[in-house]
Amino acid sequence: MARRTFFSFHYAPDNWRASQVRQMGVIEGDAPVSDNDWETITKGGDAAIQRWIDSQLSGKGCTVVLIGAGTAGRKWINYEIVKSWDDGKGVVGVHIHGLKDRNGQQSSKGTNPFDHITMCSSNVKLSTIARTYDAPHSESTAVYNHIRNKLAAWVEEAIQIRSKY
Repeated sequence: MARRTFFSFHYAPDNWRASQVRQMGVIEGDAPVSDNDWETITKGGDAAIQRWIDSQLSGKGCTVVLIGAGTAGRKWINYEIVKSWDDGKGVVGVHIHGLKDRNGQQSSKGTNPFDHITMCSSNVKLSTIARTYDAPHSESTAVYNHIRNKLAAWVEEAIQIRSKY
C-alpha cells in the first residue's frame, strides 16, 4: 500500500518539476492545486494559507520537501516542515534541480531546507536527523528515473527515522 504523502515545494519556480515527481505514482500524494485555487487560498491571507496546509497534512504519514534553487528558508516551507515533524510525520528532502521545467531548463541546486529548522528541545538542526537526496546524475531523464526508483524507500526511511524521536 502506498504511503499518503504531502509534497512541499516553492510553487512558482518549481511546480512543473514537482508535478513530475507527484505524477510518478510510486507514493500516494496530495492532489495538485491549480494556479487559480492557489491564488484564491493566498488571497485569504496567512490564516487561510495555514488552514489549507494543515488540512492537506491531515492523514499524511510523511512530507516530501522537493528542493529547488529557492526552497530553503521560505516561510511556508518552514511551516510545513515544522508542522509535519511536530505532528509525528516523517520528513525527507529530494533535490529536483536536475529535472527539466516546462521550458526544458534545469536549475541550480538549492540548499538543504532542514538547515533552517532547529529542534527546540535539543537545539539541534533538523538537517542532522532528516535525510535529503540528490540524484547522482545530470541528465533529466536519469534524475527522474532515480527519484522514481528510490522515492518510496526514502519515504519509508523518513517515517522510520521520525519514529525514533
